[in-house]
Amino acid sequence: MANLATFFWGWLLASLLLGLGTGWIAVVHRGPGVSKTLSRWLALLAAGLVAVALARVVPGRFGYWLDLFLIMFALYLCGCAVGSWLRDWVVSRSTPAG
Repeated sequence: MANLATFFWGWLLASLLLGLGTGWIAVVHRGPGVSKTLSRWLALLAAGLVAVALARVVPGRFGYWLDLFLIMFALYLCGCAVGSWLRDWVVSRSTPAG
């Protein structure tokens, strides 16, 4: 993991910043959400991918790509959460009281 962070720090930073921007914009978007059934399947898929990465089932280059994808995706999701929280904080502070 340290090798990934050292070599791909630019890409990891870019995924975090992309998540920040997406989280900032996503608060404004009023599109349809994901259903509970689909969100459960996606969570199960993510947990399965993490389990496969931790068990080192996928060897070689594809395992390396899987680890890199999971780190970038986690940073993207953290950026989305922070970006939406910041947007909510800024908008709630700028609304007049009363």
